[in-house]
Amino acid sequence: MGEALCKDHEGIIPLLHRLKRSTFFTLDHGFYRPMLRHQGYCLVFLDTWEDEAAEYIRRFLPHAAFRTQAQRMGKVVRVSHNGASYWQVNMKKVQALRW
Repeated sequence: MGEALCKDHEGIIPLLHRLKRSTFFTLDHGFYRPMLRHQGYCLVFLDTWEDEAAEYIRRFLPHAAFRTQAQRMGKVVRVSHNGASYWQVNMKKVQALRW
């Protein structure tokens, strides 16, 4: 898998750069890439069934590691049935949390 974003994704990242401190939730695994880390936003890939998305957003947002906007910024997160893994700005290794 190359580092370039596909055409469908190209418009999202510039939009996130223009918005202030956004958290973007998606079911698209193409956004779970360490190269997309940026201090100004958080990307959350929901690795769940589409009909479970709202449940896992509700599980993610109050979690102690992601509760505040400041805690989420600079992260690219994968949320799944088992927990969350994420890359963070200025950290080389992926971090993992269990629910």
